[in-house]
Amino acid sequence: MSYEYLAKQINEVKLDIATVCEKIGKSKDDIILLGVTKTYEADIINASIDYGIQDVAENRVQEIIRKYDAVKSGVKWHLIGHLQTNKVKYIIDKVDLIHSVDSLKLAQEISNRAEKIKKIQDVLIQVNVADETQKFGVSPDEVESLLKEISFLPHIRVCGLMNIAPFVDNPEVLRHDFKVMKKLYDGLEAYNYDNVKAMYLSMGMSNDYEIALEEGSNMLRIGTKIYGKRI
Repeated sequence: MSYEYLAKQINEVKLDIATVCEKIGKSKDDIILLGVTKTYEADIINASIDYGIQDVAENRVQEIIRKYDAVKSGVKWHLIGHLQTNKVKYIIDKVDLIHSVDSLKLAQEISNRAEKIKKIQDVLIQVNVADETQKFGVSPDEVESLLKEISFLPHIRVCGLMNIAPFVDNPEVLRHDFKVMKKLYDGLEAYNYDNVKAMYLSMGMSNDYEIALEEGSNMLRIGTKIYGKRI
């Protein structure tokens, strides 16, 4: 991959974001763009940071561990893939936001590990709106009960919700799922838990990010559109 291509793609995505935001009356500065860097090495990640990516997302714990020291300091790290409880200890001191909390057991382990390093770990609840059996996440009906259970954990903070939409030929069909997510997100503050805040609605990837933006997302996870087809 050429760095020129990388710069061009990042600029194109940012222009798309600005265009949608202008149409819906939202500030582009309120949108967080994550570069999903799986399969790409530190040189490409560092180049994308030079071109304006400030948040880096990985699907796998081992990729964060492997790349962490080689990537420029100052960037924010996100884990967006499924997290097993026995791997929390490896990334608790590295990640700014864990997107994939979907059980009390995982939340408890995150809180316990965060306590050991005197940290409050920010997380998102992963919601499986489409009820896809091959994907993780709680159902929309389970969000309330999980939040109540997490509200008793002192070293974890729920900052919003995350959704991985199905891959479809026509992204327009995803609007319903995105609307469900936005309604859940808008209701977070009403629970009035000290460690639950409506800050980030993480939805929208390379094939559907403009529609996700239109439906209320403020955190986009973009991989292929920026870095090209996965190796």
